[in-house]
Amino acid sequence: MELLEKVFKLKENNTTISKEFIGGLTTFLTMAYIIFVNPDILSQAGMDKDALFSVTLLASIVGTLLAAFWGKMPFAMAPGMGLNAFFTYTIVLGAGVPWETALGIVFISGVVFVILTFVGVREKIANAIPLSLRISVTAGIGLFITFIGMKNMGLIVDHPATLVSLGPFTPTLIISLLGFILIAYLEYKKVTGGILIGIVAITVVSTIFGYVELPSSIVSTPPSIEPVFMKLDIMGALKFAFIGPIFSFMFVDLFDSLSTIIACSNQAGLTKEDGSVPRLEKILEADAATTVAGAVLGTSTTTIFIESASGIASGARTGLASVFTALIMTACLFFAPLAGIVPAYATAPALLMVGVYMFMNIKHIKFDNMLTAVPSFLTIIMMPLTYSISMGITFGFISYVVLMILGGKGKELPITMYVIGVLSVVNLIAG
Repeated sequence: MELLEKVFKLKENNTTISKEFIGGLTTFLTMAYIIFVNPDILSQAGMDKDALFSVTLLASIVGTLLAAFWGKMPFAMAPGMGLNAFFTYTIVLGAGVPWETALGIVFISGVVFVILTFVGVREKIANAIPLSLRISVTAGIGLFITFIGMKNMGLIVDHPATLVSLGPFTPTLIISLLGFILIAYLEYKKVTGGILIGIVAITVVSTIFGYVELPSSIVSTPPSIEPVFMKLDIMGALKFAFIGPIFSFMFVDLFDSLSTIIACSNQAGLTKEDGSVPRLEKILEADAATTVAGAVLGTSTTTIFIESASGIASGARTGLASVFTALIMTACLFFAPLAGIVPAYATAPALLMVGVYMFMNIKHIKFDNMLTAVPSFLTIIMMPLTYSISMGITFGFISYVVLMILGGKGKELPITMYVIGVLSVVNLIAG
């Protein structure tokens, strides 16, 4: 007890061990869907699904413990939604890049991330990007993963004339749609772990109707990570054509982390009077380091999860809550057989629900101003239509810089924005 008090300053933060445990458990329940979704998405890139189960948890444990002991904040980390889809569907399946090289791209983006964080440039880059573009990137990713979710459940299929069309209503599609309705209802009622409950419900129903077979055992030793551990190809990722993907991974993680940290800190009442977040640099350092560690382990970009807000709402105030979250994740390592039976159409509704959440903030974009409306619209719409987060960002940034110059507001743009615009043009050429 004295050690915990010394490390986490529980009294100073007006919290207790029991409050931190409840907060840590709540955070885990709301983000546990990533245990099933991340392996399902990355395995489609040709990676070993069993190994990915262990890697997803290990990367999450490492990041969450760094947040606990280095950042001293009640945040949890895991492979980011959207970025895992970008890894699989755009880079590997779309561009034909080997998954080993894709991991190298993630690693390089993480190293750049670490450098920018330690030299203090990260926040300057963040401040240079207008709010409308930040929101549109998040909204675009929401549409992107929603498109993928609908494809995985069979709701939409390819069509030679119209490119996409409504798919046939198979029994598994009906089960998946009903599962999505259940998840939406549970989220509406603010039931903790609503997405997780939906995934489990779809899997259980599928088992009853014989679409999924139960494993011979429930508990087992954690699957080996050898098939993906240290398999990243860094030299293969050092190519001109990969400048765009490297920048995209870094950019999305940058704003995702900063917005999550600020939002969660405000909710927890941890911000200072001037609005600054205590230990912000330490948290950003932990986030950047975890991305590098995750690539080495064998997963896409790891970032701070917004679901941490649910734990904070339940009373979490210190890094001790993150310790509890990490301990629960560790216990999950021994239940791989259960995770292995979850079908893709059971995790697809989770993608739809996360897409809804990511799209919500679109209301804050000023669509009555064409200088912000057009770049924002292009960013959002080009992500699903090009099947690339990178291209969505590229079209958004280029159009924003060009329109600001033509609108006589070029002098208002910081130099950083011009640099980003040039990088976007390079990415377009490379693409």
